[in-house]
Amino acid sequence: MGLEGDASARADRMHTLLHPDNIDGILAFAPLATCMAGLDLTSFPVPVLVEGEYDDNMRAQGLLADAAPMAEIVRRLAADGHRRFVHVAGSDLLASARNRRTVYEATVAELGLTSCAVVDGDWTVRSGWEAATTVIAGCGATAVLAANDRVAFGVIQGLQSLHIDVPGQISVVGWDDEEIGRYMRPALSTVRVDRERQGREAMRRLLALLRGEEPESLVHPPGLNHVVLRQSTGPAPGA
Repeated sequence: MGLEGDASARADRMHTLLHPDNIDGILAFAPLATCMAGLDLTSFPVPVLVEGEYDDNMRAQGLLADAAPMAEIVRRLAADGHRRFVHVAGSDLLASARNRRTVYEATVAELGLTSCAVVDGDWTVRSGWEAATTVIAGCGATAVLAANDRVAFGVIQGLQSLHIDVPGQISVVGWDDEEIGRYMRPALSTVRVDRERQGREAMRRLLALLRGEEPESLVHPPGLNHVVLRQSTGPAPGA
């Protein structure tokens, strides 16, 4: 079933498509109206599990917006001698961008490091390029944490256009582990998000409902998001 429209529209389509004789359960990753066509979801003819990991505009929330790896990235870079950082953020309309910025700022402060700048971005390669050429190149930072891989691509290309070596002078980390990042030069350090595992965990919860069991509490499975260090990061200059 498509996810277009708001929660009410999705719920109405689900009700139209539902045939209890050939559907045993429903798993939704976007919000549904709590009541549709006069039928309370809690009394629906088949079990309904709403993970609600996206909002009406398909923006990540909940576990998909978890930003814990940002703290790990800062700590690893600090262990490599980095003391001056920049974060190129995503759109603040998204919980994932807000969370990554919050964790970045908190971890830098906790470790007594310096945040040279937090640059507002919009998830695009262009915003990374502009951040690199107008802010990062002249601020003295030795490590950049980008909101996603596309922003990181722009940062690297912008720095290289100014003959700034990555990672010799500035290390760069992205987020999402897009395939192209593995083959660019330098290969991009990033955060890998295990979407398949997310789906499996959700299906296990739905199957528990089908068996008449109470599904386990929704928690962030260990290892769901993890840091992958490649060639775009290294020791701080002089470290």
